[in-house]
Amino acid sequence: MALHFLLEGPLTAEAGDEVVLTGAEAHHAATVRRVRAGEAVTVGDGAGVWLTGEVASVAAREVVVVIAARRTDPQPSPRVVLVQALAKGDRDELAIQAATELGVDAIIPWQASRSVSRWDSAKAEKGRARWATIVREAAKQAHRSWVPEIGELTTTRALAALASTARVLLLEPTADTPLTGLDLAAGDGDLVFVVGPEGGFAPEELAALTAAGATAVRLGATVLRTSTAGPAALSVVNAALGRW
Repeated sequence: MALHFLLEGPLTAEAGDEVVLTGAEAHHAATVRRVRAGEAVTVGDGAGVWLTGEVASVAAREVVVVIAARRTDPQPSPRVVLVQALAKGDRDELAIQAATELGVDAIIPWQASRSVSRWDSAKAEKGRARWATIVREAAKQAHRSWVPEIGELTTTRALAALASTARVLLLEPTADTPLTGLDLAAGDGDLVFVVGPEGGFAPEELAALTAAGATAVRLGATVLRTSTAGPAALSVVNAALGRW
């Protein structure tokens, strides 16, 4: 499969035009991946534009690609959104990396009451930037034409408000309803999965969210870690929505 590179959009290039990779993407292409003139590559902007082309020249700080074809992929509908609780270690980062590879459309960090990791205002900015970098690299590795958005750090109260406008599913191992028992293709609004931290949802969080209209669902007979619950749910929804 051809190497894929991401540039800041919007990309306006058409067939016959040249696109120039600079900065980190040029370094990655020339030094890390050692692309050569004549090699087929793809270039995207993370917002649906997908260019196929051929490398024309390679230098340490500049790689020139001649575009052969262009397409624009629509944003998936309905959007699948992962609300990922902050977790200790790198568990939350592993979750968003895998979720991106599996096709999630947006990710929202959540400060749950049982989250060991805590983001104050300064740390939230740095945390979101790190998550955005992880997601961008995962999207590039997975050859995705759309890079998932990273939302602002959210609260349980804000999630309760979201449950009034979107279909919110809480991944809770003690729930009576299995995820596979729902018609996930029903409706045309966002499909939002909420994953708790390592300690799970607090009782008051479950009560507040279900009272607001969210539905608690389970993934099976086992208890999954916060890093695997979201990706597991995405596998189910990808099949249900015909994405796979």
